[in-house]
Amino acid sequence: MSQTNETLTRNVVTGRKAAVRVKTIAFVGLMGALSSILMLLRFPIPFMPPFMSFDLSGVMEMLGGYMFGPGAAFCIILVKILLQLVMQGSFSMGTGELQNLILSSCYVLPAVFVYYRKKTKKRAIAGMAASTAFVAVVAVLTNLYMIIPFYAGLMGSTMDDFVAMCTAVNPMMKDTLTMAAFGILPFNLIKFGATSIVTFILYKKLSKFIKGVIER
Repeated sequence: MSQTNETLTRNVVTGRKAAVRVKTIAFVGLMGALSSILMLLRFPIPFMPPFMSFDLSGVMEMLGGYMFGPGAAFCIILVKILLQLVMQGSFSMGTGELQNLILSSCYVLPAVFVYYRKKTKKRAIAGMAASTAFVAVVAVLTNLYMIIPFYAGLMGSTMDDFVAMCTAVNPMMKDTLTMAAFGILPFNLIKFGATSIVTFILYKKLSKFIKGVIER
């Protein structure tokens, strides 16, 4: 009789774990879809590089990472990019999607790793602050030495053409250095800083609700 009860208990626990896993996967997919929708609402920031656009898609990625871990966060990023390709295709010969993957990963994953070592409010804030600074620096390096040169080569243009685009909206951006200092760096600090603030505001309420649904 005791063995039967133990077997039933094991089966119930196994079934519960399987249900939680399925619900978690469903929420990861849903958050990826919401992230791609938020990307559709992107818009340029005045006086910033016109080839960059502001959006809050990173909120879903960071929320998912804080709730379910770094693996889930990366899956949300991939779902977002794949859905964007399906819905709109690529306007940048794949370079924008590559940059999106790099910057989203550099923003979300370090913060999640910091938070998962000890789940406190202070570590969540510290992780997002460090990630915001880190991704802004990465954005400068990847734009100047990888993404823009590669895209310019594909389109038969030069880095000077991109500088000229920036000068047209902000005369302070006169060359590559000033484009980085007054355009790329502050743009990404604003974008990911705002994403961090929104994430911090939403995290507690949404995480309780979502975890309640998953564990029900």
